[in-house]
Amino acid sequence: MIGKANGAISITGIGAYAPEHVITNDELSQMMDTSDEWIVERTGIRERRVAADDQALSDLALPAARDALEQAGLDAGTVDLVIVATVTPDMAFPSAGAIIADELGAPDAAAYDLSAGCTGFMYAVAQGYGMVAAGLSRHALVVGGDVLSRILDWSDRGTAVLFGDGAGAVVLERVSEGGFLGFELGADGSGGPQLYLPAGGSRTPASAESVAERKHYVQMNGREVFKFATRVLVTSAEKVLAECGKSIDDVDVYIPHQANVRIIDHAAEKLGIPKEKIVVNVERYGNTSSGSIPLALADAQVEGRLQEGSLVLMTGMGAGLTWGSGLIEWTTNGRK
Repeated sequence: MIGKANGAISITGIGAYAPEHVITNDELSQMMDTSDEWIVERTGIRERRVAADDQALSDLALPAARDALEQAGLDAGTVDLVIVATVTPDMAFPSAGAIIADELGAPDAAAYDLSAGCTGFMYAVAQGYGMVAAGLSRHALVVGGDVLSRILDWSDRGTAVLFGDGAGAVVLERVSEGGFLGFELGADGSGGPQLYLPAGGSRTPASAESVAERKHYVQMNGREVFKFATRVLVTSAEKVLAECGKSIDDVDVYIPHQANVRIIDHAAEKLGIPKEKIVVNVERYGNTSSGSIPLALADAQVEGRLQEGSLVLMTGMGAGLTWGSGLIEWTTNGRK
């Protein structure tokens, strides 16, 4: 699915939150057969954040959401749509979106969760954009975040070294000029078994057997996911740029999903984008799934990289297998 944007709708507020607890590679080496050198060489990750025992997804999302609303200059009561991209909600239902809307003080907002793995934030932003463009929402809050530490086998170095916890949020609304130029989204369900959580759903409900067989932990075919990621990170970006009549040379800031430095480096080389234009923070957070791109977006803002008129390209890929890109002309001119 690909298309140009219709109407000036942009991000007017950004927020991010990562748990305080840091686990370094050296600490992981005490838990499994790995080392700091092994992890850094293969992934670029040096540490990751892990939620406290009493922190669920909504506890990570709320500080990020509040910061995004404050930056946008909005009271939570004006929010009429909350979309939460996550694969680790507080519980199966009610949705994290409903919980977050209630905690924020947005009692009349439509609120729901969206599951698209690490691509979730891009899917959610595209949906939020569509709702605002259609006139169904005026102030949309989009949250991306995950608490992946809850579904990791901490004895499996093939997955445990890769992931971390974190959340980010953005406010979407109409602006006077600039904003999103287009989106490209897709999914290949045939690749689903390459990255999945086998049990806990209606096909394989939780049971003593499923727990004993460790089916409630992330399962990943690392080699196949790497091949998929290096391909779609490039093709999705190329498609959305072509659709919007832009080239890679026009891009000022590139924010790829923070899964693995080798994947990012491969995409940069294939796209022909210089490293100084790329936002990379995977060394500090690991792969935070739906939290990845908004956390990197927040870092880009803090670093002063999101200037008026900057062309920002965001691309994610993940479980599904899914992918998605968004192209935005950054604006600081405020709402329309």
